[in-house]
Amino acid sequence: MDSLFTDPSEQKRLTPLAERMRPRSLDEVVGQPELVKTLKGLQQQAALPSIILWGPPGCGKTTIARLLAAEKYEFLPFSAVVVGVKEIREQVEHALRRRRLENRGTLLFLDEIHRFNKAQQDVLLPHVEAGTLVLVGATTENPSFEVNSALLSRARVLTLRGLEPDELRELLLRALTDAERGLSRDAADIDDGVLDGISQFAAGDARFALNSLEICDNLSRRGEDDEQCSEPLRINMAILEEAVAGRALHYDKGGEEHYNIISALHKAVRGSDPDAALYWTARMLESGEDPKYVVRRMVRMASEDIGLADPWALVHAIAAKDAVEFLGMPECNNAVAQLAIYLASAPKSNGVYKSYAAAREVVNLHGALPVPLHIRNAPTKLMQELDYGKGYKYAQEYKGGFVPDNYWPERLADEPPQLLKLKGRGMEKGILERLKHWWGERFGAERGAYEDEQ
Repeated sequence: MDSLFTDPSEQKRLTPLAERMRPRSLDEVVGQPELVKTLKGLQQQAALPSIILWGPPGCGKTTIARLLAAEKYEFLPFSAVVVGVKEIREQVEHALRRRRLENRGTLLFLDEIHRFNKAQQDVLLPHVEAGTLVLVGATTENPSFEVNSALLSRARVLTLRGLEPDELRELLLRALTDAERGLSRDAADIDDGVLDGISQFAAGDARFALNSLEICDNLSRRGEDDEQCSEPLRINMAILEEAVAGRALHYDKGGEEHYNIISALHKAVRGSDPDAALYWTARMLESGEDPKYVVRRMVRMASEDIGLADPWALVHAIAAKDAVEFLGMPECNNAVAQLAIYLASAPKSNGVYKSYAAAREVVNLHGALPVPLHIRNAPTKLMQELDYGKGYKYAQEYKGGFVPDNYWPERLADEPPQLLKLKGRGMEKGILERLKHWWGERFGAERGAYEDEQ
């Protein structure tokens, strides 16, 4: 007959290391020192306010929610991915009875609260406001975008950061040597660099770091019960490489990290740092981002930040776009990398970007002004009889392919605005020289020509 009680050693074996090593008090929380100070202050209040915990995976959001509940509150953990309105309403009823009969509050922990739609979030509002529930929501997404403003106004947002490598190393060493909850191993059982390697590769995620250490421990024990096995039970770098093989980089293609990284790439290109541009490009491609999206953003950069300082930038960008569509991943990665390096290394000018903005302003100010008759198209006899195209001067028949004429709506013809905002950088310098000459031919010396904005 099976025992009704689980052997403690067996229970320990069946419980993941990351779960066993959860902090038992706020004092055991590694990192987040300012946040811990704030949380201790909140715990001392008569009533805990509702809270939104915002931070990356594995930074301690669930653990903190458990610790906040402590002895004063019934802790009800749910995931917004699977729980529905019906279950929430049932828990509200339980919370009301618990408060009436036991004088005990209820802390509803809602993981991934950003997965709740507006209607689901609205169900929580009256109960949070009345204090029936203390809501602690956890999210990896910016709550400004993902949580209803009404619910957000009734909760305090606390931001958590990913753990630093030295903080993760402290956690790992504690888990390695802890005899009660950890792996009960000596620090000498692990090669130099393994803990540092896990700490770096975990990218701030304590759960991943502890899971990786546990996998390393399990792999190092292969053959432990084999009498013929003479290999020491040691965790080395080869075991670490096997343990973390296939680890996907943290990157949410639909979330804030997606926009953070593309922003970093754009700013690295604009700032003429090809090494950083290459790094952010690799971060996206290696994380599974669609290379078409990456190169599409680079086409924009070619005009917005380089433009006529190097017109070839746009040509290279379109060529890279064609290569991506023709080859796909992973073969297209070098074409995307080549474009990132080219754009970051090219001379920079936002002249085209600012020039179009100036043109758009004039269009919006004056509306749909009529096209002057002499530059209208005249494909029919009636149009010709109405003087469409009459008096038009064909520039190609004049010396230098230039003829001074008016190409503006009549209302703007006397004082046409200068919309070009070129900087005179790279190939823009030659463009400005030609424009200055043509400007003089068109308007004479009494009006200022295009100026170099460098």
